[in-house]
Formats: sequence, structure tokens, C-alpha cells
Amino acid sequence: MNIRKPTSSDISDIKVILEDTDLFPPEMLGEMLDPFLQGNEQQDRWLVCETETDGVIGFSYTRYEDLTHSVWNLLAIGFRAQHQGSGFGTKLIEEVERSLTGERILIVETSSLDDFDKTREFYRSCGYEQEAVIRDYWADGDDKIIFRKRLSF
Repeated sequence: MNIRKPTSSDISDIKVILEDTDLFPPEMLGEMLDPFLQGNEQQDRWLVCETETDGVIGFSYTRYEDLTHSVWNLLAIGFRAQHQGSGFGTKLIEEVERSLTGERILIVETSSLDDFDKTREFYRSCGYEQEAVIRDYWADGDDKIIFRKRLSF
């Protein structure tokens, strides 16, 4: 397994992952990833995870939180369905954290729906603590759960 910054040749693979996971509409990827591909790593950080046999199997997207001091938001982390639950996510999130050396806090937002039980457990297993709940955020009965992890002191 290899974790690296994406290139424009990875866009089609990332779109496949987006179709598998429904993290956000694949047609949004170009405008989201373009600034990073053009060298803007001050606001956005992208990583891809690849294997020798399957190519790009996962990605992460982290964005700096404006008007804060050294706070980043992990907006998306996703893997092809056949690679979910295989430990690659833990390795990728560890690399995200390493890429943010010197920053203070990484937050993650997810849903309270039962479909996201494994997602919330994943973040807890990676050392994230539930910080807040915003009731009915995504829709009635679907709360926003915010996790946080202190990266440096």
C-alpha cells in the first residue's frame, strides 16, 4: 500500500470511489480538487491510497477552517467497497494527521443515522472524541456528530 498526493490522472479513480460511497456528487470533484492540483495546499489537502494490484482504492480530503488558528476539517475519507474495513482507513487517517504536523486540531463531521455506526466507531478507534451534536442538522432525525482530535499541544 502507498499513500501519496493525487495527480490529475487519479480523478477517474476517485470518481469511482465517490460513486461507491455517495460522499458527495462525483461531478463536484473537479472544482474541489483543481486548486490543490494547481499547488494550493494552504487551504486543501488531498491524499490517495493505492495498492499495486488495484491502483487507487481510497482518498481523503481535508480543508483548513477559515477564521481559526490551525484547525482542519476532514471533509471526506472514502474507499472502494471491497477495501472498507481492511485497515487502510486507519493508515490513511494516520497519514492525514502526519501531514498536519504542527497544526492544532482536526475535526470530523458525520451523521447520527444507524448507517453511520461503523463510521463513528472508526473515528473513536482512531482517538477522536465526540465533541458536539447538532440535532436535526442533515434532516429531521439526522443529527450532525462532530468529533475532534488534538494534534499538537
